[in-house]
Amino acid sequence: MTTQNKVKTFAELVRWEHTVFNLPFAYLGAFLAAHGWPGWLNILWITVAMFGARTAAMAMNRLFDAEIDAKTPRTKTRHIPAGLIGKKDVAFMILLSLLLLFLAAWNLDPICVKLFPLAVLTVTIYSFTKRFTWLCHVWLGLSVSWAPFGAYVAVKGAVTWESIWLVAIVTLWNAGFDMLYATQDMESDIQNGIHSVPARFGLAGALKIAKAFHLVLVVVSLLFGVAVNLLPIANPLTWSLGGWLYFLAWAVMAGLLHYEHHIISPTDMSRLDAAFFSINGYLSVAYSILAAAALVFA
Repeated sequence: MTTQNKVKTFAELVRWEHTVFNLPFAYLGAFLAAHGWPGWLNILWITVAMFGARTAAMAMNRLFDAEIDAKTPRTKTRHIPAGLIGKKDVAFMILLSLLLLFLAAWNLDPICVKLFPLAVLTVTIYSFTKRFTWLCHVWLGLSVSWAPFGAYVAVKGAVTWESIWLVAIVTLWNAGFDMLYATQDMESDIQNGIHSVPARFGLAGALKIAKAFHLVLVVVSLLFGVAVNLLPIANPLTWSLGGWLYFLAWAVMAGLLHYEHHIISPTDMSRLDAAFFSINGYLSVAYSILAAAALVFA
């Protein structure tokens, strides 16, 4: 296989297009840290960091789960089990991605370099959590929350309580929709001894738990607006343009999450792809843009 074909195959393996799920939240973390525009240079290196981190994390998951994927009907045609790319090639790409992440961290605040090992450890551990706990979805959420958290500390140069709100929002969101995604492999997970919420609690139970996570998310995201003074609760009539923009961001999030859970049920999962891919992509972009605009106009 030529180098060009390997790069193309690797791009298909890590599905770079899915970066849309969490890149907007990284930008939101930067806007929150600056309480406005964080600067083009920060945006550039945060983008590079996200590209490196997300690529490394997805490639690790594909590499470490290759044997599991080979035993699962839905995933047995993935690139490594199907022999379309070798494990050594994927490992090399992981190394390059981590070097790219480190380069970005080096060009951001010094605290990013200090946090680099912890970030890598968090995303590395994720792939193994499904081997011993059904809370793997929560760990995935925590891993992904490095996007807004890392961007925040890159701009702020410190960890503050504001960043923890974004960690909670992204963790709840990702954990909830990952439970929905995992319903596709419920029977295979049970047979292969893989831990997940659907494998542990069944389809109906998984849908209820995912909905509960997202209900908590709706509450937490509203409280976040109050906590960062976008939504003063004393008198909504005093809200600035930023306040109303954030309220719109919150309403869009709540509405999309409601729709996501409305179009699937234990008796009809035919629209799972729409619930997982389309709706969450719209949610990430719409909420992050509106919330970032709220911070600019607060």
